[in-house]
Amino acid sequence: MGDSPVFAGIDVSKNQLDVGTRPRKTYFSVANDFKGVQSLLRRFEKIRPQLVVLEASGGYELLVVVALAQAGWPVAIINPRQIRQFAQATGKLAKTDKLDAQVLAHFAEAVHPEPRPLPDPELQELRALVRRRWQLLATIRQEQNRLDTTVNPKVRQDLQRHLKWLNADLARLERDIQDFIRNTPLWRDRDRLLQSVPGVGPLTSYTIITHMPELGTLEGKQLAALVGVAPFNRDSGQFRGQRKIRGGRGKVRRQLYMAALTAVQHNPALRTFYQRLLQAGKKKKLALTAVIRKLLLILNAMVKNQTPWNPNLHHSA
Repeated sequence: MGDSPVFAGIDVSKNQLDVGTRPRKTYFSVANDFKGVQSLLRRFEKIRPQLVVLEASGGYELLVVVALAQAGWPVAIINPRQIRQFAQATGKLAKTDKLDAQVLAHFAEAVHPEPRPLPDPELQELRALVRRRWQLLATIRQEQNRLDTTVNPKVRQDLQRHLKWLNADLARLERDIQDFIRNTPLWRDRDRLLQSVPGVGPLTSYTIITHMPELGTLEGKQLAALVGVAPFNRDSGQFRGQRKIRGGRGKVRRQLYMAALTAVQHNPALRTFYQRLLQAGKKKKLALTAVIRKLLLILNAMVKNQTPWNPNLHHSA
């Protein structure tokens, strides 16, 4: 490959890893299993990539990411939306595994995203528990909706029995998450701080702990962009478009949206802030987005200073 730095992109699927490199456009594929990953590592020993980029793939990427991190290769896991936008911007409209791998390698070469270390095993385990809680809640909502619209007695009985089992499983899972957090001093203290804010419940706290480890270390604008609640301009010439939010960590943003809905009802500081925006003519959706940003700033300051919610301090927010 000469003296030029090598950039690699890996398109991940359930059964296969498709690998492309830049600037010399090479391609190979291996199975997405232990044997295939070991073969990939041997190839990387020869080409020695400066950076490896993958998309987040719902967990299918974990095996190869762990192996790459343990082998010392710098890895960046990118939001799939960023890759799609990059592909469109560079005219790569066709989509095959080989082309996707080359797009990822091109993204690595052109953008140089910052490598991010893998979460430690404990954090990965906690994330898996929280993810399972989301799944159970979604299933419970679906079954409850079916129960609400079903009149057949036998079907209703079956749904009620299933809901009882699901709720028992959810209660067990919540105890596991609580025990896990209590046994880790850092997470226990952070959970206590976060849940001291009216409107922030257990699920919001768990989501922030598992998906926003940077909380308390970033400035407000960086934090808003990371979550995806920073408004982006849509201006061109004389045209001034409506500011929109996009990108970021969707799970965190969705959970903070639910927290904001609760906060504008039960948190005096954020309720006052929200009402002031509505009185100024802001639409409800835009006002709620502003509440999310304000809530993020408050949580960030609390974690940074290790101080719990203080209604007197934040009442004028």
